[in-house]
Amino acid sequence: MVDPEIQTPQVRLQALADAFHRDGFVVVPKLCPDAVCAALLQRVEDSLQPLLAPAEFEADVGYPGAPAHRQAEGGDTPRRLLHAYSRFDCLRPWLTGPDVKRHLLALLNAEAVCLSQCHHNCVMTKFPGYSSDTLWHQDVRYWSFQRPELVSLWLALGEEREDNGALLVIPGSHRQAYAAEQLDEALFLRPELPANRVLIERAITVELGRGDVLFFHCRTFHSAGRNRTRSVKLSGVFTYHDQRNQPVAGTKSAQYPSIPL
Repeated sequence: MVDPEIQTPQVRLQALADAFHRDGFVVVPKLCPDAVCAALLQRVEDSLQPLLAPAEFEADVGYPGAPAHRQAEGGDTPRRLLHAYSRFDCLRPWLTGPDVKRHLLALLNAEAVCLSQCHHNCVMTKFPGYSSDTLWHQDVRYWSFQRPELVSLWLALGEEREDNGALLVIPGSHRQAYAAEQLDEALFLRPELPANRVLIERAITVELGRGDVLFFHCRTFHSAGRNRTRSVKLSGVFTYHDQRNQPVAGTKSAQYPSIPL
């Protein structure tokens, strides 16, 4: 985290950008106003009880700890509320507003940025009991852009700690190259390999509070454990790119138009 004593906006943003380029992630406390978080939480609750489509279920991903299929016990546990940008109008002005924009311009060293509607664009819902382990991966593995240079915004809507499945990140992992044999068929890190064990030992848990934002590079390796508490953990996740870095035509990354900020 950047020293809070740095008061000059330009100096502070440059310090954030330097930390981001070095580590592949940075946390900005309370970047999202509490009123926006409160409005979004109410809308999310309304979308969960009863569950309103579109949604992804834990059983759909097959990660460790997830129900085996939709008809199994806990098979109706949601994992993501999808299409969050178009779904939650209370969030749109902030997602494309000046506070988010100025941070992204600095982190991407860009003149103009866009929000992708094709990747993330969801509210993650980590329920107790049937949440799963997300294995070590880079988000860029299934994305198709001219350059693998995108930034994801992770908005905590409540406390995020190790016991409720907070994200873990490997600092500097976005700057390394990886041999094909370090990854499995789904492009997750193979933890049994000595080189990967050394990498994973560098991991840190990103603890967040309501309104805090984690920005992380699309090549930063990250993972998350299960929610072992009694409360649902909710997080908004969105992905941005330099306007000059366009999705490859005909791929999933170009399925929906990006939103200019």
